[in-house]
Amino acid sequence: MGNDGRIAGVDQVLVVNLRDAPARRHPLRASIIDLEPGDGRWADTGINVRIMEPGQPSGRYHSEPDQEDFLVLYGECIAIVDEREQSLRQWDLLHCPAGAAHVLIGAGEAPCAVLMIGSRRRQGTHYPVSDTAARHGASVSSPTDEPDEAYADWRREPWETVRDIWPPG
Repeated sequence: MGNDGRIAGVDQVLVVNLRDAPARRHPLRASIIDLEPGDGRWADTGINVRIMEPGQPSGRYHSEPDQEDFLVLYGECIAIVDEREQSLRQWDLLHCPAGAAHVLIGAGEAPCAVLMIGSRRRQGTHYPVSDTAARHGASVSSPTDEPDEAYADWRREPWETVRDIWPPG
């Protein structure tokens, strides 16, 4: 077991409750509840829960070389996929096939929580410029394949470790 009570290592069985998982809050993007072990990342699949306040983006508009899936656990959000906006509400599942550019934006009157699951089989995130995502503060100003570049302006604001983030609202 690790110091946080979770099983260490990426190839072992893991049980973690959202209330107990480490969480980080950022002033410009969604808060993250990280479900992966503290000392490693799973090789095949990334998984986390993001909590967005109304108007807050999950991250930057981007595409990846493998599929990603999003299940709205609580609240409402706007999905921007390939420049089109789609409203999502609790229990809606959004499937983004490989190469679909996307970002989620919190909507409604309360926080929105989304379970995010993505393949890690291939690397290569691309951050295209998006007029639609820019209206929500979620687009890069010039295209890049470098996450450090895509998030450079957001990195000036620090992450804050938080507790008691689940359940939202």
